Amino acid sequence: MSYIPPHKRHTKGSPSTKPTPAPESLIPSFRKNLNFGEHKRKDKYLSEIRYARDAVRKWFPVGLTDDSQFSFLVKLEPVSVERKSGEKPLSLVLMQGCSEGTNELMDEPWLLVAKTVMDSLLLSFQHVKCEMEESNMEELKPALVARFGRMLFYGNSANSQESMKSNPLDETTLKQMKKSFYTNVPLSYMEYIGNLAVEKLGLEYVEEKELYYVKLSDNLSSDSTVSCKCTVAKDQKKIQLYQIEVNHVRNMVADMSCLGKSLDLRLMLHTKKIMTALSDEEIDGIKNLIGSAVLDSEVKGGLRWPFGKGSSGSRYAVICVWHTTAKSYGNSSIRFKLRHADRFDFRSSAGEVSQEASLKMPGIVSQLWNQTIDENLVLKMLEDNLKLIWDHCLSDGSSS
Repeated sequence: MSYIPPHKRHTKGSPSTKPTPAPESLIPSFRKNLNFGEHKRKDKYLSEIRYARDAVRKWFPVGLTDDSQFSFLVKLEPVSVERKSGEKPLSLVLMQGCSEGTNELMDEPWLLVAKTVMDSLLLSFQHVKCEMEESNMEELKPALVARFGRMLFYGNSANSQESMKSNPLDETTLKQMKKSFYTNVPLSYMEYIGNLAVEKLGLEYVEEKELYYVKLSDNLSSDSTVSCKCTVAKDQKKIQLYQIEVNHVRNMVADMSCLGKSLDLRLMLHTKKIMTALSDEEIDGIKNLIGSAVLDSEVKGGLRWPFGKGSSGSRYAVICVWHTTAKSYGNSSIRFKLRHADRFDFRSSAGEVSQEASLKMPGIVSQLWNQTIDENLVLKMLEDNLKLIWDHCLSDGSSS
């Protein structure tokens, strides 16, 4: 009988039947090479989320003309999103009867958003510049990105739905609740944004890319995750190493619940470091790992490793794989990316498939690089981009 990888096996019998545990030798040897300790994160099993030392993180609702009416015009309602933790997520929505064009909602909410995040953006980018100057890291690449999805709230014993019925739902209560930003959007939204980019915004089609990301643990640096960006070889049988990155870092994250819209918004300034100072031995170890991967569309993440090939000596080990296909449209100021991502995490044996849309703002980043920043120009560019987002990107497209 041929060998079936652990993440392809199906449980037979009743629902209560547990699958046979995979032998330790069949799982990539990160368990032998890693001491998870304090940096193990139960809530982030598909990626390592890292924040800069001086990172700015904020959440706020936007859309109401009168904040004093907040408690009477909004509510939390359940969202049909499955979470690995089993927690039931909630989303902040308007009460029935409130909608765009009514007196309760702002006419130009993007102006408030731009004003609210502007200082944080300038401060965070200044921190990035200082870090690059102090560390002489020319390979540090910043990006300003808007992501679209749903802001999810999680109740607890103090903030359950039952207690909220008898207590006003205010911003203070919401800020204290556990939150996450869910970026998986419907396929219909992806099609809508693709048509929008070409037909309404006049953006040019840039490219379509198929990439594999192989994330590695580094036994000599327990707080570091190495991300290998890989392309498909011409023979379509192997992947080949394209670029090595380490520790994507978030410098500013501004999440907002967009009242009156079907989707919410995240604005994020983040950096990635391109690794260029690796020794020949380190590069050979990584290339050996990448070279031993087998393309397999039947497994989650699209890659598998032959028996015993999931690590390189005692240094690197495969912990996560992503298979992505993405189309991008843009001009000199903005770029839309529409991505299908299939992920698998070997540490938790958990997979996820998602459709994601994002908008990068290279035009604003280029202005922030200037020695003397024209803050009025940056604010105007931010307002224009946010207006575009508000007018076109926070609807699911069902009425378009």
